[in-house]
This record gives sequence, structure tokens and C-alpha cells, in this order.
Amino acid sequence: MNYEERDPYGMYRVNNGTGTDLNSQGNGSLYTPTHQGPGPRLMGANTLIGNDVSNQDGDDLGEIKEIMLDVSSGRISYAVLSFGGFLSMGEKLFAVPWSALKLDTVNKRFTVSIDKTRLESAPGFDKDQWPDMADPEWAAGIHAYYGTTPRAETLMN
Repeated sequence: MNYEERDPYGMYRVNNGTGTDLNSQGNGSLYTPTHQGPGPRLMGANTLIGNDVSNQDGDDLGEIKEIMLDVSSGRISYAVLSFGGFLSMGEKLFAVPWSALKLDTVNKRFTVSIDKTRLESAPGFDKDQWPDMADPEWAAGIHAYYGTTPRAETLMN
């Protein structure tokens, strides 16, 4: 599912300039925006949770289950991605550095530069045993795995 489909407030609607809402699922309902809305540069956290994630090859890598916010800086640190399993049984969770994700505004999803088999081998956890994401050593290891650089405040504890 993508962020546009979970948009309860109509923030991400696309209008073709004729008054026809392109997101109206074909029912022709009218929508005349008075502004462009906040997206996609600013997005509500609820519209990100459940968003599909793929790689550049188009392989489905799962979906965002949670957004981890560094409360002291006000920045998103990680997206928790679920991968594998069936109906949440046996799924593995991965904390992917936010800087590793790129928004694909055409397909309304996020992409990450990682091969599917590499993601399967990534440091992960299950829903009952979350890591201490504030631990600088843990953060350094995750960022190294995804090829990103942690912010300085992430490494200071």
C-alpha cells in the first residue's frame, strides 16, 4: 500500500486542473484544492507507516512498520521495515537508517539500495526483542551495513 492510499486528510491528492480528483478511484468526485498540500517533502507519520519499500530492481522488500524519531533532535532516525513471514508470523524487522531510504514519488513508495538477499542477511530483530537503537555501537553497525553515515548526535550518548 502507498502513502496516497492511506491519506485520511487528502494531503497528497493529485488534481489535473479540471476539478476532477485523480485519486477518486474513478468515481469522478470533484476536488478543487486551495493549496498544494504538504507532500511529498513533508509527510504525516501515519501515512508512512504501512508504506511499501522496494529496491531499484523493483523487488518488494516489505513495508514500514514504525518510524523511529530521535526526540532530542526532532529527526527521524530509522524506519522499521518488516520483511518475510506470513500474516506477521515469522516476519523479521529491520531498522533501516532514514538516510538510506529514497522517496519514489512516481510509484508512491520508498526505495533502498540493497539487494533482496543482502536484506535477508541484514541485522534484524523480532517484534518481541527490539534492540537499543540509542546505543552508539549498534547505530554505527547499522549505518555501516547500509552504507550511510550516522549523524554526530546519534553516536554521542
